Amino acid sequence: MVQFFPKNEKFFDLLDIASDKISRGIGLLKDMMLDLSDAEEKAKRIKDVEHEADEITHETIARLHKTFVTPIDREDLHSLITQLDDILDFIDSVSERTFLYGVKTSTPEAMELVEVLENTIKEVVKGVTSLRNMKHSEEVLSICIEINRLENRGDTVYRAAISNLFKSSMELSEIIKWKDIYEMLESAIDRCEDIANILEGIVLKNA
Repeated sequence: MVQFFPKNEKFFDLLDIASDKISRGIGLLKDMMLDLSDAEEKAKRIKDVEHEADEITHETIARLHKTFVTPIDREDLHSLITQLDDILDFIDSVSERTFLYGVKTSTPEAMELVEVLENTIKEVVKGVTSLRNMKHSEEVLSICIEINRLENRGDTVYRAAISNLFKSSMELSEIIKWKDIYEMLESAIDRCEDIANILEGIVLKNA
């Protein structure tokens, strides 16, 4: 029988690769924030990973346009790959700003936000890679609950970080720099929650 429409375009493989990219990105960012010497080179490494992730995003979207039958809803696939890409975009923005602003030492609040983001990304990766088998739907829902918990934790850390900034004796220019960096980290964590919402929707559609 002639198959007029390609049925399997390995979308799960592409999602797994994209997930691996954000794992690499947050690992590189954590290393950078722990030791800001040679920040330019470390930011460049993150930029390279971000470019690699962009290619995966473009490939996934191109395949969506060519594929008639997708393993899960095409809108969900599009949302997942773009939100994964957004997370790495924010990671890249944090590293770039940290370098361009000439930051020499991280703050405890920045490191705490990075840690929350790292833990949230670990859950996102587990959730995305579990989509291959809908028998893991209960596990995916548990992962989504944990992502939501971590996002709430991120909100708490972010609010405290902003409050501490304006109570500090930092110069105004430093306050502005760190406020921007904190916002980028908090936005990355928010994107993880957006992915949790997409994962929940996929599970419900396939229940």
